[in-house]
Amino acid sequence: MKDVDLALDLQAEIEALKSENAQLKALIKYYEEQFRLSQQRRFGASSEKNAITPGQILLFDEAEVYSDVTAPEPELVEVEKHYRRASRTVDRLPEDLPVETIHHELPEEERICPECGEPLHVMSQDTRRELVIIPAQVQVREHVRDIYACRNCEKNNDHTPIVKAEMPEPVIKGGFASPEAVAHIAEQKFVMGVPLYRQEQDFQRDGILLSRQTMSGWLIRCTEDWLTPLYERMKIHLLEREVLHGDETTLQVLHEPGKTAQSKSYMWMYRTSGDAERPIVLYEYQPDRRMIRPAEFLKGFSGYLHADGYEGYHSLPDSITVVGCWAHARRKFVEALKALPVKDREVSLAQIGKRYCDKLFEWERKFTKLPPEERRQQRLIYSKPLMEELFAWADSLHAVPLSGIGKATHYVLTQRKYLERYLLDGRLEISNNRAERSIKPFVIGRKNWLFANTTKGAQSSAVLYSVIETAKENGLNPFAYLTFLFRALPNRGNAPVDGFLPGGRQIPETCYCPGRKPDGPEYPWDED
Repeated sequence: MKDVDLALDLQAEIEALKSENAQLKALIKYYEEQFRLSQQRRFGASSEKNAITPGQILLFDEAEVYSDVTAPEPELVEVEKHYRRASRTVDRLPEDLPVETIHHELPEEERICPECGEPLHVMSQDTRRELVIIPAQVQVREHVRDIYACRNCEKNNDHTPIVKAEMPEPVIKGGFASPEAVAHIAEQKFVMGVPLYRQEQDFQRDGILLSRQTMSGWLIRCTEDWLTPLYERMKIHLLEREVLHGDETTLQVLHEPGKTAQSKSYMWMYRTSGDAERPIVLYEYQPDRRMIRPAEFLKGFSGYLHADGYEGYHSLPDSITVVGCWAHARRKFVEALKALPVKDREVSLAQIGKRYCDKLFEWERKFTKLPPEERRQQRLIYSKPLMEELFAWADSLHAVPLSGIGKATHYVLTQRKYLERYLLDGRLEISNNRAERSIKPFVIGRKNWLFANTTKGAQSSAVLYSVIETAKENGLNPFAYLTFLFRALPNRGNAPVDGFLPGGRQIPETCYCPGRKPDGPEYPWDED
């Protein structure tokens, strides 16, 4: 009996050791995946584009998956006896650039033929064109206003009328900032990503002592006085749309009440979708990432919101239908693929999941030019069955939650009801990449200026980014547009604010980039 009990104890101990061994192996495999993924993130290419290698086994191997019979043949350029595709961008100078002509000619005494000694004449000319760049020039503009009085009244009357010539209102009362100066500082920081301390150093090299504190004060003051009313009007127009995109990213604010300098704040972004005639991109600074933030900003909005898998969007009111992002789902499979050894990738489950997603995006590219209702019908015919096949495949795997493929399939299955929703309306998009592209300028700028000093500065940054990114989306030159606003808004009187929004009736043609001025006299948000 003792031998039997001993054998049972040994068997139980062996089973426990086997279970522990399996768990340790799974944990080691997980750590190996995380190590490879961290190495890939640190040293590898960040692109998620497909790289099809010769002999690769394809899940969808029919020829029409990777071909488009309607696409024109690429233009070929002959280069030293071989051909290659022409570059997408071609160097070209605008035709209306001013031209400085420098004429090179022989002195009169040298215009003698070296053979016969007779005078030479001009038989032809060589012309070489150069692009000349003149750095920004700084000058002082003085506004001198004449003040008039009547000599007769001065001599004979008790009261002498004083008449002043008209003079435009300054962008900042009592200051020496010009519209061009504030626009230049704003463009350098929020378009080019040049922090104020670097601009301060650049000014110093030209002998101009202009502190970053002064520049910051100018930006905040002009934002509060002139740009915030535009921001509020754009928000009203944004919430009138039926399809929006949302995203958020971190921001560090050094002096924020009740928080340490190292704590995280957030910059939220909301924008119109591809169906909008006049795109709007709005940023909103908030001290946290609480679920109430998008609900507060989107109060009064009813329609579709494209978003990622963050739970805060899923708690929005029933009037807002949240649409998931297939680019995020695909990214999970890409990360699972990068976490595997190179030799195991082509035959992995992660590769299969990624190809399902690739096929969905391939169908979307084919539907791009279709009207919304026809696009919706085509999605139901082609995309929906493929999507259901993907969900069934992911559900059948029962992958280990800690593994890369486990995380990918878990994301797809838990986000299923949101990922399916782009099938509801042809105006909806398969991904939230439109929002990610719009928040990218802020992320790039943040890498340069790193943080906001105060909450006022963060709020000012949100408004400035909103005006600038909306201007860029509508074909406006940010510097020219901001200069126009800072010159026109202090003197607009009773003119409606809507006319000054990007694409508005008041915007002069000189504010638009070449070839980007909208056609037609009517604009969707102009007031009468």
